Amino acid sequence: MNGDTRENPLAVPAPGVAPVRPASIPPSDGPAPGSAEQVPTGTESAPAPARSGSRRVASVSAPPRQQVRAGAQALAAVVAVLAALGVWATYRFFVTTVVGQRLDELAFTGAEYGQGRLWQVAEPVLDVVSVAFVVVGLGAAVAVAVVRRRWVLALQVVVLVAGANLTTQLLKHQILDRPDLLEGWNGPNTLPSGHTTVAASVSVALLLATPRAWRPVVALAGAAYTAATGVSTLIGQWHRPSDVVAALLVVLAWGALVCAMTPASSLDVAPRRHRTASGSPQVGAFASPGSSVVAGLLLLAAVIAGGVAAAAGVRLVGSGSVGIAPDVGAYAAGALAVLAATAVTFALLLLLRQATARPRG
Repeated sequence: MNGDTRENPLAVPAPGVAPVRPASIPPSDGPAPGSAEQVPTGTESAPAPARSGSRRVASVSAPPRQQVRAGAQALAAVVAVLAALGVWATYRFFVTTVVGQRLDELAFTGAEYGQGRLWQVAEPVLDVVSVAFVVVGLGAAVAVAVVRRRWVLALQVVVLVAGANLTTQLLKHQILDRPDLLEGWNGPNTLPSGHTTVAASVSVALLLATPRAWRPVVALAGAAYTAATGVSTLIGQWHRPSDVVAALLVVLAWGALVCAMTPASSLDVAPRRHRTASGSPQVGAFASPGSSVVAGLLLLAAVIAGGVAAAAGVRLVGSGSVGIAPDVGAYAAGALAVLAATAVTFALLLLLRQATARPRG
């Protein structure tokens, strides 16, 4: 009887005898306790362990968002303020004082020497400055910024050129006046120079818009063209030296202001060869030794030219002689002052642009 019960699972067991289930048939109420398939009531099953052949995907963190350098921007703002004060100081000394007007007038008169031959070179330089030149030059700067996807910078260079030239016209025709401190009437106020402002502002717009590696070359070319324009206005007796210096300071103020307001979207991006696997820039990725060399040479030229011009001016005020005719000496000193102001303007803006466009870190 017991043997039949073990062989036949459907047989009814005898009273008091527990049924025997074959090992091949699982219990009807679920898996056996302790088995891998058993899931406690009210809980979720744990994820199955990864198989040995599964591919693991390494998580790569995104490169950190670039941030502006507040210290460099603050320095640019200080330069902008100092340049604006320089415009006022130039006007106060060379236009509203007898000594300043006399020096300027001597330089203005001295431009008559050799004017015929020099004008053959100066006139074509001045003829470049026109509405078409502004449109082409500013359009090129905007195009470079757009190609680099610097949308805010494209707007900023427009504001730079428009603001600098509007400032010059307002100062010259509406705000500043020229008192008659010398004998006779010496004409209306001509400070700042409009031609110099146009040449310098377009050149600076290109400097700010171009990529980091090209800025030293653009700074040199822009300084050369601007200096040629400024000196040409002296040759043609269109302006006095103080007019040209004031125009350069106006452009320096607006250029430094743009650098002080550089947004994160306008920062330089490290070249691919100077990035880590995660996309972050390597140490020295934004180093620009060429900019330091060019700026240093420009500042050295400014010190030499400015020093000679200042010494000549002091001699003219004190003794009235510098070894040559006073008007010729004043004319030469004025040309050197223009060269010095141009070199300072482009050296400072090159350094400020490189500093403010470099991300923090």
